[in-house]
Amino acid sequence: MASSTHTPSALPSDSATQDVAKLAAAAEAQQAAESVESAEAEAYERTHVHGVYEAIAPHFSATRYKPWPAVASFLSSQNPGAVGFDVGCGNGKYLGVNPSLFMVGSDRSESLVALAEKRGRQLLQEGKRNVDQDRTNPAGGEGTGGAAVGIATEVVVADGLSLPFRERSADFVICVAVVHHMSTRSRRQEAIRQLLRCVKLGGNDHADGGGQVLVYVWALEQGSSRRGWEEGGEQDLLVPWVLKSGQKKPKAEKMPQDAPSKGGEAETATPAADPVFKRYYHLYRKGELEEDILAAGGVVVTSGYEKDNWWVVATNEPPSSSSRPR
Repeated sequence: MASSTHTPSALPSDSATQDVAKLAAAAEAQQAAESVESAEAEAYERTHVHGVYEAIAPHFSATRYKPWPAVASFLSSQNPGAVGFDVGCGNGKYLGVNPSLFMVGSDRSESLVALAEKRGRQLLQEGKRNVDQDRTNPAGGEGTGGAAVGIATEVVVADGLSLPFRERSADFVICVAVVHHMSTRSRRQEAIRQLLRCVKLGGNDHADGGGQVLVYVWALEQGSSRRGWEEGGEQDLLVPWVLKSGQKKPKAEKMPQDAPSKGGEAETATPAADPVFKRYYHLYRKGELEEDILAAGGVVVTSGYEKDNWWVVATNEPPSSSSRPR
């Protein structure tokens, strides 16, 4: 039998070419859909998160002055001279909790950042006055003034999904009452991924855990609080903020899925003269924050519940032994 002289072509067959084209088209459609979803989420948060905080900044700041105990404990446990970021710092109430630290705060709200800057200047001036008093009164002992002058803070305007901080540059990061304002789960996980990106990596032997991230979010399980939210309830809400102090705050209404808010209890429970702003919240169920930490590539160090909030301390996965420098 005569041998075949046919040489197989190196080019793909028509069917293979069509399959590749279909895969490319599907990938492009998926990317387009994700871009649309991201744009819609950004627009929604711009209205129901960022715009609200700009409008209520001074009033909001007046109600935020006492540090949460677990956050204060976390900051107090850091080594003197440690560098940390406060992502979503608001009015900067955590920046001076531990005067031996260097902290950089960031927030999307320019008005809140301005208030945090003012607070930082006041802390520095108080520290300088304490040092001057110690110098004129040595009998007072080493005193707190010398430590207080060590307070060093900077504050910048920055989006939590696009932090300007250098990778692996922080010893710790705190993020209190911020992630729950992201309106999709992928955005909440990306926000956590950004936090983890900022802290230093640990060693290979697990003894050095590296930099730690503390995240606080509102809990769904608040049956004993004045809000009355409970397990099994709606997790995505528009929570009213009545601008006039002293007014009784109305209950939250369920977040509309495909239409802007149409009003309701917030408007009917409060006189028209009192502006009501609605902030978006995702209420975290038990265990959900830990799930998001793991999905973002983190490791849960410890976690807990404090006054209607779930919190987690997390760190990065340690480098694998195969990536150890030789």
